[in-house]
Amino acid sequence: MVAEKRSVAQAIAKYLGGTYRLQKIYGVATYYFRYNGREAAALGLSGHLMDFDFAARQNIWTWLPPEELFQTPPLLVARGETLPYLKALRSLAYKAEEVYLALDADVEGEAIAYETALVIRLVNRRAKMYRVRFNAVTYKDIRAAFQKPTRLDLKQAEKVFTRMQIDLTLGAVFTRFLTLTVKNSLQKGQFLSYGPCQTPVLGMVVARELERRNFKPEKYYVIKALVEIGDNKIEMSADIRFKTRKEAEAVAAAIRQGVVKAAVYKPHHVQPPDPLDTVELERRASRWLGINSKKTLDVAEELYRAGYISYPRTETTIYPPTLDLREVLQELAATEHGDYAEELLRRGFRPTRGDSDDGAHPPIYPTKAATKSEIYRTFGKAGYHAWAIYDFVVRHFLATLSPPALVEKQKIVADFGKIHLEAVGQKTLDEGYWRIYSWERQSEKPLPRVEVGDVARAVKVEVVERETEPPPQMTESELLALMRKHGIGTDATMQDHIYTNVKRGYMKMQRGKCIPTELGIALATALFKYAPELIEPTVRARMEKALQSIVKDGISPKNLVPEIKAEFEKYYQALKERREELRRALEAVLNGKQEERRGHS
Repeated sequence: MVAEKRSVAQAIAKYLGGTYRLQKIYGVATYYFRYNGREAAALGLSGHLMDFDFAARQNIWTWLPPEELFQTPPLLVARGETLPYLKALRSLAYKAEEVYLALDADVEGEAIAYETALVIRLVNRRAKMYRVRFNAVTYKDIRAAFQKPTRLDLKQAEKVFTRMQIDLTLGAVFTRFLTLTVKNSLQKGQFLSYGPCQTPVLGMVVARELERRNFKPEKYYVIKALVEIGDNKIEMSADIRFKTRKEAEAVAAAIRQGVVKAAVYKPHHVQPPDPLDTVELERRASRWLGINSKKTLDVAEELYRAGYISYPRTETTIYPPTLDLREVLQELAATEHGDYAEELLRRGFRPTRGDSDDGAHPPIYPTKAATKSEIYRTFGKAGYHAWAIYDFVVRHFLATLSPPALVEKQKIVADFGKIHLEAVGQKTLDEGYWRIYSWERQSEKPLPRVEVGDVARAVKVEVVERETEPPPQMTESELLALMRKHGIGTDATMQDHIYTNVKRGYMKMQRGKCIPTELGIALATALFKYAPELIEPTVRARMEKALQSIVKDGISPKNLVPEIKAEFEKYYQALKERREELRRALEAVLNGKQEERRGHS
């Protein structure tokens, strides 16, 4: 049995064998146990065993022009750090009668399962090969999955390998071109990188920053008043912006006595959230918990491997009929939210439902009850973040089974002849799901009860000067939503594309905000100007759709890869023609940074 991580391999041995013994093969932890009367061994890998790369000579940047890589098919090679795993797999494969590929149940897991199968087939062509998929590392899920093994999905693996080849080629061509263009202004070991997903992400952040920098504020004036209606004094305002103070003051002077024209007190249900998918987990954790997307997914995967939550890489927002929600609630009765879970069991529940289903995984939900002290004990130093994410997943799950919140939307409109003044308020009638999911709780500002026809008397009227504001800085939560909208990256890789930009020095993360650096702005601005297709999100979205056609329509990568390369070759030629202008734009920033460094030293 081959899993994606050591902890999952250990869980497989524990749940299938009951007892097991640990032995290291070439340094890789391997768990031996009895399964169905036969000897079995489970080991965990550490991500992809293989990667695409160019031949050694083609990796000497000065040996050939970057564009020649468009015509050079990359090779599938073993990753250097996976050598112990390759040796362990071969050692075990010699004697294997059956191989269960229990890698993660997503598209990347499918590719790693295929790589594993390739390694095993080199030394053993007789072994029967099975694919095992489960969405939670629990006794029930693992045993059920091994009782009904399936086959490898070769089209999914083919899609991953095609994307890897294309991304390697495009990344290598444009990274080399950019770096060689400004090589005289770079420090030793420094390079300018391009990525087919990474760079459009940078483009969205820079576009927002340029919008902010180019924004010119404009003054405007509003009228505010304290209005007496019966025994109540109510703050009201006009829903009009005046361009000049004089114009506003002329209208304000006429506001004396009026009459209530509308008094609306309307009940409104605030619906609970949809079941949780990967991107929403990352967005909400960034926004409400202050945990960035990369950290969120890393922690969520550790919680999954320890059996506390379901598989966190999913695009599904609909609970499948096979998921026993009542059973999950019964399990949660032993958590710190047990009283709430038991209340839902008593009163009944109806789950919310989103509109997406990836056909592979359920939404993220808790699979095991845990207290705060247990999570801290299990995860040690990582306990703080582990509890924050686990607690959030539990609360979100409970919220999806909860009744809506009920509020009263309130609005009073008073007619003062030349102008209408209004006040808007809200009162909570029933907290509903907000009891367990306070992040979405809406603030209250209740208005008094008045009637249409009541006299309204202005006690105090003032003209207030205001200024239009620039668009806000891009938040990580907003960026993830834009990436999803444009199809940039997968649910599993979006956070990686954000943090590659951080690693390359193109942007910084500050309190959940994405702040581009001057270098990032210079690179993005140059690409927008000289080769916009390389940075606009729509191009990558179109590429993702084409890659998906490998799975959906059976399109051959042999036809698809040359088409995509030919398209990007055109963009390369356009950029090459403007090389001198590009060099000047980038060197202005790079040389400025070197001067700044010298000044500090």
